Amino acid sequence: MDKKFLNSWQKMSHKNKNKFRKPGLSPGELSGFEHSDKNEFADIYLIKYNELGFEEGVVSSVDEMIVPSQDSEEVYWYNIDGVNNPDQLSQIEQKYNLHPLLMEDIASAEQRPKLDDYDDCLFLTVKMIRYDEKINGMFSEQVSFVVAPNLILSFQEKHKEGDVFNPNRERLRANKGKMRKMNVDYLLYSLLDTIVDHYFEIMEYVGDKLETIEQQMLTDPDPAKLKELYKFRRELIYLRKSVWPLREVIVKLERNECSMISEAVKPFLRDVYDHTIQVIETVESTRDILSGIVDVYLSSVSNRMNSVMKVLTVISTIFMPLAFITGLYGMNFDNMPELHAQNGYYVVIGICVLVALTMLFYFQRKKWL
Repeated sequence: MDKKFLNSWQKMSHKNKNKFRKPGLSPGELSGFEHSDKNEFADIYLIKYNELGFEEGVVSSVDEMIVPSQDSEEVYWYNIDGVNNPDQLSQIEQKYNLHPLLMEDIASAEQRPKLDDYDDCLFLTVKMIRYDEKINGMFSEQVSFVVAPNLILSFQEKHKEGDVFNPNRERLRANKGKMRKMNVDYLLYSLLDTIVDHYFEIMEYVGDKLETIEQQMLTDPDPAKLKELYKFRRELIYLRKSVWPLREVIVKLERNECSMISEAVKPFLRDVYDHTIQVIETVESTRDILSGIVDVYLSSVSNRMNSVMKVLTVISTIFMPLAFITGLYGMNFDNMPELHAQNGYYVVIGICVLVALTMLFYFQRKKWL
């Protein structure tokens, strides 16, 4: 298995350890998180659109962000790239009058995918997992969404690491599909659908890796590969923990009477739900395949051991009568007439060869070889 793949997950887990909340702090206190770059301000990207127009650009500060009115004809999508600066997050909280516990969930990188319906907005957080060609492995980060009338705030955990939303941006720029004709709830669906679609890409990558490992196990059951398999199993567990709760989030969006979700968007959310179920089933089947590969490894090792033991047993069995004959004539008694025979040595060697050939023929007849 690719070592870069394992290293990428180990680095990802190490980074997430720095985002746990300190104990003993008041609820909603953003300064209670250990961030690696506390003073690093997030980049804020704006996409503003309606059916007739489209604008995008970089927002230099929170003060320049706009709070759209409910009767606005334009949708505002602010993508906040990084959640490392508590002061900046507090400014956004005050700007949009967000609940402190909501901001606490955004700052915590170890949140379980969840959905909270506040009075004036929806909040949901998911895991964005994608294949990164630079590291030749999987990359994961938490993405949080705040949905209000004509507004989406998306918060990405890691600063300047990229995302999976470029296809959504391209469709908005080119005015393809329904995105610019629909409201903010359709944009939320589109972003969630893109995240789920990349889960399929990850599972395809995982499946290819497991197929390679399985072939290696059949030809060369190296004990080092077993260690890699168990590391791979831990990553599948992480995938399952990321995808399984997302099913509940989609169900709540589709079935609950959320004020931000219109009836026109719910059929699309049901499609995302179906895709999520397919990902979950794929993860479960992949875990079964992984267990099967471990069984193949154990069987290969056992078969190899049995083959070795069979060869050693045959050799030992053949040499037992030969050792008896040579031991018998190795005794130093004077009254052993064969010891003084002129051709006694050659006779004994011939008997040994004949016994060995006879035993080999017998073992082959019994199909023990």
